[in-house]
Amino acid sequence: VENQDMNVGRVLSRLKQHGVEENTIVVYFSDNGPNSMRWTGGMKGKKGTTDEGGVRSVCYIRWPAKLPAGHTVTQISGAIDLMPTLTALAGVKRVGDKPLDGRDLTPLLMKQAVEWPERMIFSTWAMNASVRTQTHRLDNASQLYDMIADPGQTTPINDKEPALAAKLTDAVKVWRQDVFGAVAALPKAKGDKKKGGNAVDPRPIPVGYREFPITMLPARDGEPRGGVQRSSGAPNCSYFVNWTSKDDSMVWLLEVHTPGKYEVTIDYTCKVPDAGSTIELAFQNAKLSGKVAPGWDPPLYTNQDTLPRPHGESTMKEFRTLKLGEITLPVGQGPLTLRATDIPGSSVMDVRRVTLTLLK
Repeated sequence: VENQDMNVGRVLSRLKQHGVEENTIVVYFSDNGPNSMRWTGGMKGKKGTTDEGGVRSVCYIRWPAKLPAGHTVTQISGAIDLMPTLTALAGVKRVGDKPLDGRDLTPLLMKQAVEWPERMIFSTWAMNASVRTQTHRLDNASQLYDMIADPGQTTPINDKEPALAAKLTDAVKVWRQDVFGAVAALPKAKGDKKKGGNAVDPRPIPVGYREFPITMLPARDGEPRGGVQRSSGAPNCSYFVNWTSKDDSMVWLLEVHTPGKYEVTIDYTCKVPDAGSTIELAFQNAKLSGKVAPGWDPPLYTNQDTLPRPHGESTMKEFRTLKLGEITLPVGQGPLTLRATDIPGSSVMDVRRVTLTLLK
């Protein structure tokens, strides 16, 4: 939360600096509930479920010049409403003629007195589905809940509201047929899962736009090779560990758009006795070498969780920034490879990210 708060503040400060704060629309929202059974505000479910705790999230829309401050929209809405709402607010004509499930929320945001028709919002994940109305939710098991009296979904009311349960069950069937081409959930594909977590996005990472001179290359977007591993099964907030051999490496696929000099820094930790490894960063024919020093081996953060952290989520620590030097990169696509040429200790370092900064 502290990190998000700081970065939202950076955006707002820059808008103010450029004199466009009052007439710029800023939207802040998240994609889903927590990744594990952490604090959910009493709601049922988490990320990966279609219950309230898995799909409900906060959304703030800020436009000082037009939107009334401190106003709360109580009608249900979803991410599908953002495009029609933002195009309407900005006065931009939508391209395309495909029908939209989303609605323009402008009247609600502007506190206009309008008739707002009832609606159903469908949620799906891994072929599971649920539907939410203003007052009720039908979950993936066709259990109906009164979300006003029972926001935690503790007591199904199918027996008390059989007509509504049947109506929403039929609505989900129609929606499944429309979206999936089948009324029932399709069988999940079988087969061996790829080892080592999620596959790396095959698209190259753009580097060197003058408008965006700083490119961060987190471990999440890199590929570990040899004995290198991620610190957890989920790559999202992980770092590279177990770098012990000169045959080990980390690779990021880049698309360099501007040739020239780039400053290279690495966020790392290293056991103090292992400091001094020589590392090499290479892209095409360009190479940069440096020493891993000083040693920096902080403890893992252990006071951030109210519940035990799942195996798939990495425990974090404070990383130090190593200034490796400057490298001259040519235009083109190719792998950026980080490896070690000399390892005096038992390991090289743990790597959180590599940062490339285009120099003027």
